Amino acid sequence: MVSEQQRIAEEILQESKVAALETSGTMSGPLVGAADRTRRRRRVEAMQLLLRGLCMASSVISISLMVTAKESSSVSIYGFQLPLHSKWSFSESYEYLVGVSAAVAAHSLLQLLIGISRFLKTSSVIPSRNHAWLIFAGDQVFAYALMSAGSAASGVTNLNRTGIRHTALPNFCKPLHKFCDHVGISIAFTFTSCFLLATSAVQDVIWLSQN
Repeated sequence: MVSEQQRIAEEILQESKVAALETSGTMSGPLVGAADRTRRRRRVEAMQLLLRGLCMASSVISISLMVTAKESSSVSIYGFQLPLHSKWSFSESYEYLVGVSAAVAAHSLLQLLIGISRFLKTSSVIPSRNHAWLIFAGDQVFAYALMSAGSAASGVTNLNRTGIRHTALPNFCKPLHKFCDHVGISIAFTFTSCFLLATSAVQDVIWLSQN
């Protein structure tokens, strides 16, 4: 009688262990999946913040190089030595580039500060679809603005380098090489900022397609 009761008790204990293991297995799956999704989301958000930081830095470098672009020299035209003084503010295209780059730097800084604040609180960097659409629209507008500013500035710089055909106007970048180098590098960073904004816009589209 006692042995029969022990056997029944052992069977009940074994069944309870199996039930506990099954329950543990069914609970661990969703928990592990949620943890993996969270880690992936955090990696993507870190990449988004990195893009914002790089875009802001590229825009600031572009502005710094452009506003320091000035030089004085002289050039010979028909045998006459004429003084030259070049400064970025003499060209509306360069002023447009500085203005757009400043707006992009401010936009990137604002999004970076908001994103870092939410990232440190372990909240989603993009809290809602409306916010994502707003960021996407801003990235698109500023990317096109940078492209137009860079293209306009490139046209002026190319004219300075090649001169005007069938006229005596020379290559102004020879006597003003420092000025042209500053402007050229600034334009290169402008297109870099454009590329980074376009990449951010792609990240926005991916987020919208998955949420």
